Amino acid sequence: MLLTDAGIRAEKSGQNPRKRRDGRNLYLVVLPTGRKVWRIRYRKPDGKDTYFTFGEYCQSPAGESREDARARKDSTRFTLAEARLECEKLRGMVKQGTHLSRYKKAEKALRLAETANTFEVVAREWIGKQQKIWSPTYYEQVRRGLERDVFPAIGVFPARDINPRQLLEILQQVEQRGAISMAILYRQWTSAIFRYAVSTLRADSDPTRDLKGSLIRPSVKHHKPLERREISKFLEALDSYGGYPTTVIALRLLLLTFVRPGELRRAQWAEFDLDGAEWRIPAERMKKGERHIVPLSVQAVELLRELYTLTGNQRWLFPNYRRPQECMTPTTLNRALERMGFNGRGTMGFSAHGFRSTASTILNESNYRPDVIERQLAHQERNQTRAAYNHAEYLAERKDMMQWWGDFLESLSDRGQVIPIGASRGN
Repeated sequence: MLLTDAGIRAEKSGQNPRKRRDGRNLYLVVLPTGRKVWRIRYRKPDGKDTYFTFGEYCQSPAGESREDARARKDSTRFTLAEARLECEKLRGMVKQGTHLSRYKKAEKALRLAETANTFEVVAREWIGKQQKIWSPTYYEQVRRGLERDVFPAIGVFPARDINPRQLLEILQQVEQRGAISMAILYRQWTSAIFRYAVSTLRADSDPTRDLKGSLIRPSVKHHKPLERREISKFLEALDSYGGYPTTVIALRLLLLTFVRPGELRRAQWAEFDLDGAEWRIPAERMKKGERHIVPLSVQAVELLRELYTLTGNQRWLFPNYRRPQECMTPTTLNRALERMGFNGRGTMGFSAHGFRSTASTILNESNYRPDVIERQLAHQERNQTRAAYNHAEYLAERKDMMQWWGDFLESLSDRGQVIPIGASRGN
């Protein structure tokens, strides 16, 4: 009589293994431990009969998906129906002269190899290769992101076994906490990792290809600039701000230099020539991977000399107060702006990055050449012929422009007279 699921579930263990036949040389063996395993009887090439254990019995869970069933089968757990199919597969292999015991050893070795090539192993190998061409900042962003959200979920699984459903769950969890941009980056990074795994024969395909359309990219929100009257309000609020002196100086320098907030946070004293009034940011810290020169106005140099009395004995201009070996955190400046009413829940909705668009708007209105402004913003030139133009040709104009900008900002405070827009020194 053939086996049934109900009959298998009713089987109880005893002192000795008990064998129940299903037909076609398939047997269920109930071990004294209570485990129920599948065995096939077959004849070896030398003519002797033997048994081969190929898996353990499991009841098919209700509502099990095809992906889940495939993952369970890979772990050598078979329902009754699956065990019958596996038995026929093994019978066919025997007819072809396969020694099942040797096949089992080879399969075990393959499984160990797959385990050694988990997603985390492959991902870290991929990151290591990319590190040579990435900026340190981007490298840290990728590494920390994967360690925070991806590795805990799928890191231990062989890259070959990961399915779209597992990846979608990760992306949806990140999306639900409001980090849609990070979810999009995770999809891009994991796709690159799987393509690398395929090229190194450790995966068969890229499961992220089935997730196109699962995330909707948010509309781009450009950083809002401050209007001229708002700059005056900002400077007034900054004068009365009760935060750390270094935070106040950082905000003033960000307005004076209009570099990216990350470039200012990671600034090191070794990069500055205060006597020469220049800040040279190394290529590895720049978004476009090119060294950037920031001419310093008299006002910026004055601030930096004041800052030097506070942090000049350290590596960073703006060290982290809790962890001095690290620089200021990414949220510090925006939180200060929020407390001043200029960021987040504040009425103006301004962020630290907005100082760049503020300067760009006013400098363009003041008749400075767009090429000079764009170069000072460290924007990449799309025209490669123009990009090859010697950047030093703009340096004199940029020095003049940066000093005008420093004078203009000073004029908006109570200490100076307003310089009309359009009265630039460069024209």
